Amino acid sequence: MSAPIVHGGGITAAAAAFGGSPEDWLDLSTGINPCPVALPDIPARAWHRLPDRHLTDEARRAARDHYRSGEILPLPVPGTQSVIQLLPRLLEAGRMVGGTDNRVAVTDNRVAVTDERIAVTDNRVAVVTPTYGEYARAFASAGFAVDAVDDIAAIGAGHRLAVVVNPNNPDGLIWPAETLIALHDRMMAAGGFLVVDEAFGDTDPALSLASHAPQLSNLVIFRSFGKFFGLAGLRLGFAIARSDILTRFEDWLGPWAVSGPALSIAGSLLRSDVSPIRGRINERCAGLHGVLTGAGLQISGGTALFTLVADARAGDIYTHLCRHHILVRKFGYAPEWLRFGLPPDPAADRRLGEALQRFER
Repeated sequence: MSAPIVHGGGITAAAAAFGGSPEDWLDLSTGINPCPVALPDIPARAWHRLPDRHLTDEARRAARDHYRSGEILPLPVPGTQSVIQLLPRLLEAGRMVGGTDNRVAVTDNRVAVTDERIAVTDNRVAVVTPTYGEYARAFASAGFAVDAVDDIAAIGAGHRLAVVVNPNNPDGLIWPAETLIALHDRMMAAGGFLVVDEAFGDTDPALSLASHAPQLSNLVIFRSFGKFFGLAGLRLGFAIARSDILTRFEDWLGPWAVSGPALSIAGSLLRSDVSPIRGRINERCAGLHGVLTGAGLQISGGTALFTLVADARAGDIYTHLCRHHILVRKFGYAPEWLRFGLPPDPAADRRLGEALQRFER
């Protein structure tokens, strides 16, 4: 059994290891807006009834307008296994020949269709890394060979699907839209797909491919709802793609994949003025940067919702902050990195700053 993928969060475990109650900790380990928006009114029927089609349709229309996209589908939040596992199924569906249900055999991370009229082997998936670990795990579990690449240029004709997180987590690397469109065209020419995860795209909409989606037939975009609005507990996101892809996703997920209250909230908030949310996030980001630079730490990347620090003492800083009941994100594959989420207010800035000043250099 493979080791579990490490995420941000985990205040309960941190408190068990370093003391204090979870409520007393300052959680800076995630890239979630720490200033959640006020919840809109939720009709009682959204709680009482199964999520009727009109709720899904209203959320889709609101999301389409908000993201300035084409076809869109509400999802359990992208980044979870239940959603990422749709992608291997998309590739497997592409192997259907002449309406025959060709079965897939998996051996040594190679996938072969058992129908003798077709032999598809060594179908590879490229994931631009470092990034979320769930993509590689989902494809490897489905029997695909996964190549971790550090540059889009390394994605070749042998890859049937490529995953790019833009802006990336945890380093905040940004790929220009024209670069991703060119990659899509390369993938499409080879009969493959491009998946762009825009979980952190809401703070800079100009980076998004959503408005280009109607012209990009082999593109799937994932958007997160909870990070920007500070409502991660809703576990809600959206997929943007051509209608036949979304129809398959909807069929595979089954009915009522997203709760009625989540759909109701999304329909309301996506039609609201989000500029104050963006302004508040930028204000909190500036506060965090002031604290980190004031403590002599080197900012090496990030987005408006998190900041990446590179420091040879990262492990000691992490432990020191835990002893002050402040949780940040560390990385086993990059022991010199720490990722800081946004403090919720100036008091939290001061708390972090004071703890960093006490760190023995």
